Amino acid sequence: MIAQFEQERTRLRAIAHRMLGSFAEADDALQDAWLRVERADTSEIDNPAAWLTTVVGRVCLNMLRDRREHAFEMPDPVIETGEEPEQQAVAKDQVGLAMLIVLDSLKPDERLAFVLHDLFAVPFDDIAPLIDKTPATARQLASRARKRVQDRPQPNVALPQQREVVRAFLRASREGDLEGLVAVLHPDAVLRAGDLRIVGGRTVAGRASLFRKYASMAAVEFAVVGDEIGFVTRVDGVPFSIMAFTVRDDRIVAIHVIQDQKQLAALVP
Repeated sequence: MIAQFEQERTRLRAIAHRMLGSFAEADDALQDAWLRVERADTSEIDNPAAWLTTVVGRVCLNMLRDRREHAFEMPDPVIETGEEPEQQAVAKDQVGLAMLIVLDSLKPDERLAFVLHDLFAVPFDDIAPLIDKTPATARQLASRARKRVQDRPQPNVALPQQREVVRAFLRASREGDLEGLVAVLHPDAVLRAGDLRIVGGRTVAGRASLFRKYASMAAVEFAVVGDEIGFVTRVDGVPFSIMAFTVRDDRIVAIHVIQDQKQLAALVP
């Protein structure tokens, strides 16, 4: 079975990467899966490829569930580069980053069902045992995830206009201007950072106002994330986070934060 694992390694790594959002974590998952395969009795396995997918899927699901919920503490980005976002290259794979942002909004079971079924054509009968659900429930989870992916808010203004809205957000954050933040955030704005999800413009503004105490620590570099404005913050020159903003009608409707260091290492040069 180890030989079969090596033949399937490229596909298994792609699955793990989509599940975890980081090639470094994907490699960790494959190493764990390899050890499990080495110890397992595989004499009665009829479909090695499907079984290996199950092993890797279960490892990734456990890793997603084990990610701790971190308090949202973000340095206030106070130094802006003069480059236009269209000229600033930050992410190595902007399409991959945009997909990662979407996938990070899903719960672990939803993410697994969606990734395995929609991206890798794994049958729901094979997905169900991974999440201790029936195939019908696995189908519902994938459907729910698909709807979230399809319904994710999309910007409806041009990039220069998005940039000005995000500048206003940064300025109000830097100055600790709560009402200024409320004014630039949609009343139903959503902020996501790992497992943390904050809903409501005023609530998001209340957390964002905490950025001010970090004002001397970070710099910001604007970038294009998919078709949205985003930026990278750095502390002592080292990438600390990526933030992506969805702007509609001159207000921010969604903010997504990536702070996982392994993900950042894969995305930021």
